[in-house]
Amino acid sequence: MEHTGTLYLVATPIGNYADITFRAVDVLRSVDVIVYEERKEGNRLLRHLGIEKPVESLNEHNEQAATFHILEYLKAGKNVAVISDCGTPVFSDPGQLLVRKAVELKITVVPIPGASSLMPALTVSGFSIDQFVYYGWLSPKRPRRIAELQQLRREKRTIVLMDTPYRLVALLRDIADVFGTERKLCVAFDLTLPGEQIFHGTAPALYQQLSAEEKKGEFVVVIDRSK
Repeated sequence: MEHTGTLYLVATPIGNYADITFRAVDVLRSVDVIVYEERKEGNRLLRHLGIEKPVESLNEHNEQAATFHILEYLKAGKNVAVISDCGTPVFSDPGQLLVRKAVELKITVVPIPGASSLMPALTVSGFSIDQFVYYGWLSPKRPRRIAELQQLRREKRTIVLMDTPYRLVALLRDIADVFGTERKLCVAFDLTLPGEQIFHGTAPALYQQLSAEEKKGEFVVVIDRSK
């Protein structure tokens, strides 16, 4: 294959634009094409950075077709940067197919690290994090979610869970039902944003507190390891 472009996976801020790295900005300014997840979020970030480039979208609705289209840019020797709505692209976001195909074609893939909600939540929890289990998103269906939590209850290591902003209270309710008061929780809420809050306590206590406040927002739940 003739000289191909480089695929950059560029992490972007999870809320506070000041968390963008110098390297990320340099890469976004230097590439030929920027691929974002959603037009509104992508355009907002690029306007903030004063960057104007040809853009493409890659999301859950067009991943197959967009992957083929972006690979054509790369095979033509153009450098491409992929960003998600926030955080690290591909991690819990579309893009795995693109990376897999790029690797198969021996196209250079370069990760550009940056802001993350996972590590800040772990470090601020105060829990033991020498070993932890990242489970990510539980099922949106409650019976399945309860079954998953019952399985996780046997896990002795620290557990990390994430979910959509509107499901925080429901998730805490189910953790309280399954775990009771036997393990401490930390809820890292709206990290890096002006309203950032860190909550500590048992699942029942946090469920009562946050349901009363009708909390909705980005969050990470860290469950302490079994004692």
